[in-house]
Amino acid sequence: MAIEGLEITHEGNAAHGEYRATVPGSDAVGRLTWKARGEARIADHTLVPPEIGGQGVAAALVDALVRDAREDGFKIVPQCSYVEAQFRRHPEWADLLAATPS
Repeated sequence: MAIEGLEITHEGNAAHGEYRATVPGSDAVGRLTWKARGEARIADHTLVPPEIGGQGVAAALVDALVRDAREDGFKIVPQCSYVEAQFRRHPEWADLLAATPS
């Protein structure tokens, strides 16, 4: 579900970063944070405040991370339970999962 006017920005450096989502009419900010590990990014937290929840904000944040992974060539470690659930729902993203030692 597309949210009209949803804006996602990304800030970060080689070590860590954050995707931020804003929705018109609200000061609340949804966030997906990550830390770098080698050629991968560990998606460690997704937080969407209740006032902008239930609109697909978290899914849009994960979509932005996946899009960047495809464009920039990094893999993803879905440490956050929400990101992990999204990867289960989208088997077409399996090629973006970082190999984790067992």
